[in-house]
Amino acid sequence: MWPPQIIIYVTTPTADGPRFNATFAPAPPRAGAASRTETEINPLKVPIHSTTIVSVRRDGHVALGGDGQVTLGHTTVKNDAVKVRRLYDGKVIVGFAGSAADGFALLERFEAKLKEHKGNTKRSAVELAKDWRTDRVLRRLEAMLAVADAQTSLMVSGNGDVIEPTDGIMGIGSGSAYAIAAARALLKHTALSAEQVVRESLTVAADICIYTNQHITVETI
Repeated sequence: MWPPQIIIYVTTPTADGPRFNATFAPAPPRAGAASRTETEINPLKVPIHSTTIVSVRRDGHVALGGDGQVTLGHTTVKNDAVKVRRLYDGKVIVGFAGSAADGFALLERFEAKLKEHKGNTKRSAVELAKDWRTDRVLRRLEAMLAVADAQTSLMVSGNGDVIEPTDGIMGIGSGSAYAIAAARALLKHTALSAEQVVRESLTVAADICIYTNQHITVETI
């Protein structure tokens, strides 16, 4: 906030002389001055951008991959993060985009849901989304999940959304739009495998998105 200004005013004179009163009010910003943001006040509270995750299906196989870049503000702090995991004895692949700590917390909870519902991916994702939206602590987690098994591909968000893509192509994270566009073109015009399509799509995204690099991890089922 800007320094407060003191407002002094005089009340009706009394037998003892005039009475003075003072009050404080926020001073208006100086002309042409920008208000201070939370980042300026606390430089550690800067948005964390990280990762592009993309998944495709082809010929009975599903591949899900992501890059390894983690960015803090305008600085790259890690190039080889692994944000794609196998869960439930390797039968489910999960990737996350967003805050690394929040992503790992969500992975743990999703794995617990898979065990609770005996590997039913859809039901586990829906139950996680319900908890994520209603739980006071979970609501503060800033990440998204991309989930795939042999039959199902799902995107899960903290808004309670569980989205199954129509064509089996899905993406989350900073460069997801570029990766999805590349994947659709490659599936349409090439005979590349699902894993190859994911790798090439992430390479295209890395050439465009400043929050995505070419340290790529891909898992397939």
